[in-house]
Amino acid sequence: MRKVIVTPYQSKWQNLFMQEAKNIAAIFKTELVAMHHIGSTAVPGLAAKPIIDIMQVVSSIEKVDQYIEEMENLGYVALGENGIEGRRYFNKGGNERTHHVHVFEEGDDHIKRHLAFKDYLIAHPSIAKKYGDLKTALAIKYPKQIEAYISEKNDFVKEVEQEALTWYRLKEA
Repeated sequence: MRKVIVTPYQSKWQNLFMQEAKNIAAIFKTELVAMHHIGSTAVPGLAAKPIIDIMQVVSSIEKVDQYIEEMENLGYVALGENGIEGRRYFNKGGNERTHHVHVFEEGDDHIKRHLAFKDYLIAHPSIAKKYGDLKTALAIKYPKQIEAYISEKNDFVKEVEQEALTWYRLKEA
């Protein structure tokens, strides 16, 4: 059973991302277009589940399946699209999860969605704090119910995500 643990921000999360990104980049080599630290651990000051989310952008999503065995050698479990069409998803650590890897093909709309959300929270610390407070309260309320934790924060995430995408588009213009 996965426990829901939310901790205060830890500066070591950036280093953990960098270490793992280096290992993954060595596998994907020329297929890799970009690698991004996403999710709550990428937002300074934000309380988070201590799981490093990595978004990998590749030139061809179909070729990702060729690297499953090498990802497994790093300790990852391949879960295919795992609910998001066009994505390849890997996680590491089982019930004591340490990393999620979300792989998208260059140009996929999900790339912008993830980057906009992260950048928006960094640029709007009061919203990041509100999100961190919500996650902390939900972790206390649902310490052994990850699905309930995710479900109950979903409305907040969707609302902020829409604000973030609008903000991101204006910023890009």
